[in-house]
Amino acid sequence: MTRFNTDLGGKFRTEAAPDFIKPTLRLRDVIALTIGIIIGAGIFRTPSLVAGASSSETMMLAAWIIGGTLSIVGALCYAELASAEPGAGGDYHYLMRAFGPRPAFLYAWSRLAVIQSGSIALLAFIFGDYATALYSLGPYSNAIYAGLVVLAVTLLNCAGIYFGTRAQNWLTIAEVLGLLVIIVAGLLLVPEASPQPVVAGDASFGMMMVFVLLTYGGWNEAVYLSAELRDGRRRMGHAMILGLIMVAVLYLLVNLAYLRALSLGGMAASDAVAADVMDRAFGAGGAALMSAVIMVAALTSANATAITGARTGYALARTFPAFGWLARWDDKRGTPVNAFIAQGVIALLLVIGGSFSRDGFQSAVEYTAPVFWFFLLLMGIALFILRRRRGGAKPPFAVPLYPLLPAIFCLTSAYLLYASLAYAGLGAIIGAGVVAAGGILLIFLKPRTPEETR
Repeated sequence: MTRFNTDLGGKFRTEAAPDFIKPTLRLRDVIALTIGIIIGAGIFRTPSLVAGASSSETMMLAAWIIGGTLSIVGALCYAELASAEPGAGGDYHYLMRAFGPRPAFLYAWSRLAVIQSGSIALLAFIFGDYATALYSLGPYSNAIYAGLVVLAVTLLNCAGIYFGTRAQNWLTIAEVLGLLVIIVAGLLLVPEASPQPVVAGDASFGMMMVFVLLTYGGWNEAVYLSAELRDGRRRMGHAMILGLIMVAVLYLLVNLAYLRALSLGGMAASDAVAADVMDRAFGAGGAALMSAVIMVAALTSANATAITGARTGYALARTFPAFGWLARWDDKRGTPVNAFIAQGVIALLLVIGGSFSRDGFQSAVEYTAPVFWFFLLLMGIALFILRRRRGGAKPPFAVPLYPLLPAIFCLTSAYLLYASLAYAGLGAIIGAGVVAAGGILLIFLKPRTPEETR
């Protein structure tokens, strides 16, 4: 049953029923969104950290190949969930099916208040840091730029799904072109660097994988558009896996470019590997060009994160009527406007809070990472639960080598949860406090029964 908000003349629909969400997205739209979320600013910074924890070039390159492979394993698990448990809301929908409404609510609450809003804020700070290097707006320049990014992506997507996804496609093209420039510069335009020694005692494969998998993070976001992808039940897995393969190839090539231009020791000693490669290839102008590329990468990921994040409110309101205002869907624009506004307001508050910390980006990472990996671990467990409930029934897509691959996915998520808690600071405590506040709020909320939800 679909109900209309008659106070607004039927323009908005309040119920989270799937009949009014139109499958308007093409496969290339979702692939672009997947690539855009994954390729953030991390690939321009984390390779130096990975190199510093490596004992050899082979070890470093193997880490990036393994990271891509583990991410594809996760995508295969999500492909089965999207195929067997179709429905809007992505992870929220799967957790609802596996654990019931209350754990699913905690996830949706965390996603709105911590995971997505925090991710948008940290990406906005990356944009602000590099924009400030080009033109400073004063003592709070990076926070001002970050706030403008949050406003821009929120307003763009409130204008409609057409504008948000088309902007995403063009931003992704620009982002990939920037990586290709680095690849060409490092592999073809600069002389090969002389080897520099690396401190072997710093080698740690586990630490390398933490940085690598964080750089691959975000691939799971595409499932939030499964209800809007044409033939999404069959094609969502294709979109995620194709996007990840493209990203893995780009990451491997760009690391080969870094290695050739700087050597392993040079990468480990650099705080800005991409800028150093560009400086060797193009001189002083290369640094400015690199700043522009990183700004585009941050903006691309922020826009994609906003698109998928706002879809959670749609599913949340289906079960908890108190949040029904989040799921009011603008039929004409094909977008949940209220959810975008709420998400944008929270991200702006995080930007304002981050402006008073020593490092806004680091604070946003600490705030977000432990909560993200905890719920990703629950997603892996949910796959086992839902597979057992189906008995022998096979979905249109079943993850191969079950139960080995889902077990690897769970173990990887558990390790990254441990690592993020071990190295996080005050931000992690604040993030956990926000999740706990959602648990308190849950005491006073009454979910709909399955009959009422239909």
